[in-house]
Amino acid sequence: MKTIDKIPTSKIQRASKLVQTGAKVGVNYIKYYGDKLTKTEDEAKARLNENNAEDIYDGLKRLKGSALKVAQMLSMEKSILPRAYVEKFSLAQFSVPPLSAPLVIKTFKKYFGKLPTEIYDVFNSTSVNAASIGQVHLAEKDGKKLAVKIQYPGVAQSISSDLAMVKPIAIKMFNIKGKDSDKYFKEVEDKLVEETNYLLEVEQSKAIVEACKHIPNLKFPNYYEALSSERIITMDWMEGEHLSEFTAHNTDQEKANKIGQALWDFYMYQMHVLKKVHADPHPGNFLISKSANLIALDFGCMKAVPQEFYVPYFELAKPEVINNPKEFAQKMYELEILREDDSQEELDFFSDMFFDMLSLFTKPFHNETFDFSDGEFFQQITDLGERYSKSTELRKMNGNRGSKHFIYINRTFFGLYNLMFDLKSQNIKINNFNTL
Repeated sequence: MKTIDKIPTSKIQRASKLVQTGAKVGVNYIKYYGDKLTKTEDEAKARLNENNAEDIYDGLKRLKGSALKVAQMLSMEKSILPRAYVEKFSLAQFSVPPLSAPLVIKTFKKYFGKLPTEIYDVFNSTSVNAASIGQVHLAEKDGKKLAVKIQYPGVAQSISSDLAMVKPIAIKMFNIKGKDSDKYFKEVEDKLVEETNYLLEVEQSKAIVEACKHIPNLKFPNYYEALSSERIITMDWMEGEHLSEFTAHNTDQEKANKIGQALWDFYMYQMHVLKKVHADPHPGNFLISKSANLIALDFGCMKAVPQEFYVPYFELAKPEVINNPKEFAQKMYELEILREDDSQEELDFFSDMFFDMLSLFTKPFHNETFDFSDGEFFQQITDLGERYSKSTELRKMNGNRGSKHFIYINRTFFGLYNLMFDLKSQNIKINNFNTL
């Protein structure tokens, strides 16, 4: 894969790159209008999506940082984005052009004050894994294989300016109105700032390892504070293949069930016991060992679940609450889904919309066990997402609703469901975390 010798770090440089990308998208639309004269609407739209996904991803991967992280987050929304975008943006999870070896060494000297060869016995300056915020290198010290994650230059400093550029697009896409809408962007910004603080990540990683080490078939690397800094993390090198690579060839249902149960238990234990959850559940953050153990990595994005959000959120997973109009409405207000300034039309629309969504999405919690290989269940989720994404009525409504905590908690569940479906795990014990 071609390496990168320089990342745009100034606000002007990054804005210029986005303008160039926008110009390419404009050309794609001109081609689209031409295609409509000779192709069907579906064929023309498919080509437009493919071209736009290619050009947008190409621009974002050179920026790295927050811009690429947004693409990674969007790739998990399989029921919202066209397939071309999901497939292209999913590359941001663990496969983007890495920094060149000279830039790696320069970056290491800047962040750690030493060359990597002064710290490790062996250091491979060629990256083995590159994602949105940092890339991983293989090293050795005292006979132990280590993974060294290095943060890209300028990522932490460009978060605010990147989000400022993305904000107008997001406001239009999600039809957000009202002066208090900044709370959503602040939530994303705060989490991205945390993700660039590698000292915090080491602290969170060690805490989650200690709290969850008892969960069967779940493994973690050890983290080394003495070999880590604000922009560099050193941990054990873990042998395994990415979850998406494993699911592409696995035909052993027993392994799928074993790994799926470990994954589900891991998230339910965090959500219900720790009240703090790993809010970045994409395939690049999980490996599968040869013995079919799940290996969890990268705890930069951890989301605390406040009690005032946790209680109504999981109350709405109960059929007796969903099907009781009075209780349902009360929880909807508590979670800020319904607002005191809503019109009757908005109250009716969003009540119906969330009734449909929750009745379907909470089905796994209505059973002792659940079959996550059920294609019909996931197709229903996709169909529902497409129905509302095309709703002209929804576009007229104020999209500024819902607690800020929904952003990462919903992202966690969407990501978890997608991973469970990719694994095709069956007979998963939903409340097994209570017995651990």
